[in-house]
Amino acid sequence: MTDSPSARVLATLHGYPRQGPDRELKKAVEGYWSGRLDQDELLRTAAALRAGARRELRAAGIDEIPTGDFSLYDHVLDTAWAVGAVPPRHRNAGLGELDTYFAMARGTADVQPLEMTKWFDTNYHYLVPELDQDTAFAADPRKQVAEFEEARADGFERARPVLLGPVSFLLLAKPAPHAAPGFQPLTLLDRLLPVYASLLAELRAAGAEWVQLDEPVLVQDQPGAVLGATARAYRELCAVDDRPRLLVASYFDALGEALPVLADSPVEGLALDFTGPAAANLDALAAIGGLPGRRLVAGVVDGRNVWAADLERALSTLATLLGLAGRVDAAPSCSLLHVPLDAAAERESDPQIARWLSFARQKTAEVSVLARALAEGRDAVAPQLSAARAALASRAGSALARDTAVRERCAALGESETRRPQPYEERAAAQRARLGLPLLPTTTIGSFPQTAELRAARAGLRSGRIAEGAYRERIEREIREVIAYQEKAGLDVLVHGEPERNDMVQFFAERLNGFLATRHGWVQSYGTRYVRPPILAGDVSRPAPMTLEWTGYAQSLTERPVKGMLTGPVTMLAWSFVRDDQPLADTARQVALALRDEIADLEAAGTAVVQVDEPALRELLPLRRAARPAYLEWATEAFRLATSGVRADTQVHTHMCYAEFGEILSAIEALDADVISLEAARSRMAIADELAAAGYPREVGPGVYDIHSPRVPSAEEITGLLRRALRAVPPERLWANPDCGLKTRTPEEVRAALENLTAAAREVRASVTA
Repeated sequence: MTDSPSARVLATLHGYPRQGPDRELKKAVEGYWSGRLDQDELLRTAAALRAGARRELRAAGIDEIPTGDFSLYDHVLDTAWAVGAVPPRHRNAGLGELDTYFAMARGTADVQPLEMTKWFDTNYHYLVPELDQDTAFAADPRKQVAEFEEARADGFERARPVLLGPVSFLLLAKPAPHAAPGFQPLTLLDRLLPVYASLLAELRAAGAEWVQLDEPVLVQDQPGAVLGATARAYRELCAVDDRPRLLVASYFDALGEALPVLADSPVEGLALDFTGPAAANLDALAAIGGLPGRRLVAGVVDGRNVWAADLERALSTLATLLGLAGRVDAAPSCSLLHVPLDAAAERESDPQIARWLSFARQKTAEVSVLARALAEGRDAVAPQLSAARAALASRAGSALARDTAVRERCAALGESETRRPQPYEERAAAQRARLGLPLLPTTTIGSFPQTAELRAARAGLRSGRIAEGAYRERIEREIREVIAYQEKAGLDVLVHGEPERNDMVQFFAERLNGFLATRHGWVQSYGTRYVRPPILAGDVSRPAPMTLEWTGYAQSLTERPVKGMLTGPVTMLAWSFVRDDQPLADTARQVALALRDEIADLEAAGTAVVQVDEPALRELLPLRRAARPAYLEWATEAFRLATSGVRADTQVHTHMCYAEFGEILSAIEALDADVISLEAARSRMAIADELAAAGYPREVGPGVYDIHSPRVPSAEEITGLLRRALRAVPPERLWANPDCGLKTRTPEEVRAALENLTAAAREVRASVTA
């Protein structure tokens, strides 16, 4: 069942962006949710997007395409559906299949959704499957088979279905709320494997020769029990009669101790990442004697950045790999879901800079060039190799990359600039005296709903349809309404609502030297939420204040404190495409100094509370434990560098959301923020217990309102969550707030939820002080 070593080198990939050139998928799904589109219209749009992607891949020279990677919401959710892991509360909600699927993702007025968290160290969010000892799996191959048959009918004889592998599915899942104490999802492996075997059999019956099973959890440090379960899983799946050949894929880091486990298994092929830290896979593969007689899909084009590939280096890696496997095919390092669709769409970019960029369409072309070079020789692609060399040289020699003043300032930094001089207890007393807040103070995370009118106003300003004066009047009106509403609702610490901001990273990137903004560089964050990550191309500095004007205007409208709202240095890096020509720590210090200057201006203008959001602190945590201490040291230092210049009575907040925080609790403390707000509603206050167990000594706002769901929590529900939090956090250190910013919700939902939040806080406050 192995390919001939002489078979032609193929260009292939793990996955492709789903959204379409103009985010047609987002519009169709949201149209279905709102009732503007029916189910058939939604599914026709999805099918058209898949067909368009296939045309693009054919034109780019991709020989073998993935199928099944397309999703209406999330590929992990799709896997849960394919194996029948639908929680009873969703299965029994009385909804049709598609609405049940979306209820798992978003919830309904009566049913909570699945928890959502980050996909490894990316900014993509996946839905966390819920399993318990009674979970009864059942195969549903319809989506996988249908999308495979679509590709075959479209002329792609080489189409490879892609599924999340069984070990990763179980390790990425969590025990359901009602699971037995101590239950671990991996104990369900024996129950799950026959379901995977059934899915494989159905795909083989449909004509699939290869199926890719993704096992990204294996690039993390795994105990012997997981490695043993992996060996057993693939031994059993490979023993199934009349199955397709199996390609087990990993990405984002090196396989490490899992590599020999997979190499010793009967699978016919491996797909490995050979970029960044995963470059260690090359030596590790050589050390075990390679993969003789088997297929290797070599990820030599970085699927997570936007820089044009060093094709010469990639060819060198591929040439080495040719001697280590039965056949070698060229691919990106991971799914191209994590990059924008097409750099050519950035028509307003400087042509010189445009040469440096490679989005999904360009990366598929790079992979095709590499495959041709291997199959036909370098002369066959000499013009492409020459253009790639010129692009690399242009970028390396550009003046955009280096700013002497920035580098000298970073070099002169000392320890005192990364520490607040006063201990927390002294600061807390000064802040209480200045702010005069009640017990359980209430606030929001920052943004208020971004209405269609606001988005149209920003677009109109950019296009020239709206004059600057009219735009400013519109923003002022929005801020007045937001401030007035917060006062009426009874919130204690207010925000200006961020009506002028398109995105919490892009807004600042557009105002900092060293960043490049895109117009069409959309990347899926979760579901129908897309972001346009900026591109960090050079040294960072702040040419002018960024938030001072609108924060000051909001404060002029109220006697209550208005938070200054900034995005932290680590999140600025995590949610941008960063430069790859210097250490991340150096770039983080540059961003931190720019933020430090902004905070100094806010404080000088009278701002008493400054929030510096770091939702990506956990996201950037290296997948391997050995690399984490160094990362956490520079990441927390960058936050303190940004915030440590303030007075004792200026309260510093930070915010994090949708991540597993347990592994970074010591780092959260090392930030030395006065108040931290975190996602907690979907996990029912688990983070409050974790912080208490770790002895976290400062103020905490565990979220009580899940803003990623249209559900409006009742006052009783929020009261229950606050009382639950009080078991772990004393009242003098507890805040009440939503999980995250409110920009994605409707004004009606927000008003109802915040009124319930303040009512609940008043009730709990009264019971504590009675």
